[in-house]
Amino acid sequence: MAQPQADAAEADTPALGVGMVGYAFMGAAHSQGWRTVGHVFDLPRRPALAAICGRDAGAVRAAAKKHGWAAAETDWRALIERDDVDLVDICTPGDSHAEIALAALAAGKHVLCEKPLANTVEEAEAMTAAAEEAERRGQLAMVGFNYRRLPATALARSMVAEGRLGRLRHVRVTYLQDWLVDPGFPLTWRLRKEAAGSGALGDLGAHIVDLAQYLVGEPLAGVSALTETFVRERPLPGGPTSGLSAAAASGTGQVTVDDAAVFTGRFASGALASFEATRYATGRKNALRIELNGEQGSLAFDLERLNELEFHAGTEPGTHAGFRRILVTEPDHPYLEAWWPPGHGLGYEHSFIHQARDLVHAIAAGSRPRPSFADGLQVQRVLAAVEESAEKNSVYTPIAVPSTSV
Repeated sequence: MAQPQADAAEADTPALGVGMVGYAFMGAAHSQGWRTVGHVFDLPRRPALAAICGRDAGAVRAAAKKHGWAAAETDWRALIERDDVDLVDICTPGDSHAEIALAALAAGKHVLCEKPLANTVEEAEAMTAAAEEAERRGQLAMVGFNYRRLPATALARSMVAEGRLGRLRHVRVTYLQDWLVDPGFPLTWRLRKEAAGSGALGDLGAHIVDLAQYLVGEPLAGVSALTETFVRERPLPGGPTSGLSAAAASGTGQVTVDDAAVFTGRFASGALASFEATRYATGRKNALRIELNGEQGSLAFDLERLNELEFHAGTEPGTHAGFRRILVTEPDHPYLEAWWPPGHGLGYEHSFIHQARDLVHAIAAGSRPRPSFADGLQVQRVLAAVEESAEKNSVYTPIAVPSTSV
């Protein structure tokens, strides 16, 4: 007899109609989050998967059926105009983020936009200004840095904020993949600057810049960088094409983004940082690791062991001091009150469920979600400073420090 009561309670919860633009890798991950979040957490609004959008009619209809969307659209403008869409979730390549987000905000919709926020600082500035204006009308906007939503990284942030590490001195971060090692891999949109904005820098570097600033609790103030493109010409996805340049006619095209970025940085407090983002680390599939060293202790997180933290308390006697494992599966750890008994770990997909949870709560409360578009703009400024520094042969490039925390 409990099921009818549960159904009645769900019916009494106001719906939040979600429309998504994009249906590939990130579209599938976000769909998982929206489809699952209401079955795990008690929410003040009930996410309803109203419509998903993509240019290929057949493919987007298949995605709608597979991921549980009620309708499919082939024009994102039509999706924004739908009365059953309250929130527009943008999972497209970076070159369309600004146009879609600005139109959605102007139409009175809430917005979730995948990282990086935009392809340029100028686009990110326009998006942030529009989001701040929309917030005064009750519309909210968030950028999707999902690694903030892992229980272990959320716990790490609280430990840093509590002063468990004392004054921070060093932060070192790496994000290593190897899917471009084969020079025969085709020239996808991620390898073209006009679509992706940058390469490993925007794809992976955006994640580690945001995660570092989030855990430290302050922005980067400047960077010194090197970037490299190891394979500068790749096969076109469709093979030889007539009517193009000589290279394109032969079936190849120019890679116009970085393959790897290495940079050092300084936080506003003076803590030093090092970053490495590459898609050429042979044997590494999705290896993200961050370590923070402070005057009283250290913390480390490894995405390949995402239910754990390594913690060293520097105040312990040397006879038994050292790094110890914190298994982040307890019900009083972040997000875990709704999941499994202790010791039963979560996975990558749960970060998108937690992202949806946090955004729904922020919308219901009318409070600015984090990371906001302003936070996304700060990351964009760091990425731009990295590119500028690399172009000037590793000259230290300062970054405007925002007045708000990250």
